[in-house]
Amino acid sequence: MYKLYYAPKSASMGVRVILDEIGVPYELLETSIVQGEQRPHEQLKINPNGWVPVLLWESGAMYECAAITIFLCDRHPETGLAPATNAPTRALYLQTLVYFSNSVQNAFQLTYYPDRFSNSPEGEPGAQERGNRRLRETWSVVDRQIGRKEWVLGDHFSAADIYLFMLTTWLRPTKGHPSVEEFPNVGRVAGAVAQRPTVQRVYGPWFANPNS
Repeated sequence: MYKLYYAPKSASMGVRVILDEIGVPYELLETSIVQGEQRPHEQLKINPNGWVPVLLWESGAMYECAAITIFLCDRHPETGLAPATNAPTRALYLQTLVYFSNSVQNAFQLTYYPDRFSNSPEGEPGAQERGNRRLRETWSVVDRQIGRKEWVLGDHFSAADIYLFMLTTWLRPTKGHPSVEEFPNVGRVAGAVAQRPTVQRVYGPWFANPNS
């Protein structure tokens, strides 16, 4: 039994999709991503930053979405959600997940939490503007990487596609973000991922109100 500290609109939704794809039992432990709201003590013991996702299993616990993704897919290789360690696409898989985590997500942080990147409220609009430019830069890199491939890694669906879809749900043109329509290959893959039953279940509320 896995346990997942979980909050809507967060990266924990992507991990929840992966758990559904794997088909193992898990328990959701609700928490918050709202600044100033109290987090469960057990969550903070594992991740003092207070962020989600946080995953627990019978003998351990960890945080960071990309790390959890790699861990779960390698722990359940029968699902085929990740290339084997000796597969030709393994390096691209790892590179892509780290790029999503370190570059694309960091750009989102600039736009959603500019106070983390500015010493004063006066500097926050500049951080948001840089984040919006960085979003366009990073998504352009991902779009070129996909090219004409069916999925992020090529012919086979993987956890990298789930991660990509999760990140596209954070795009808000009302915040100055680029629209996913600017990146046709990204949009094509995200649209295909959206049809999966696991994604339909987890992201049902988002599909009903994508701009909330």
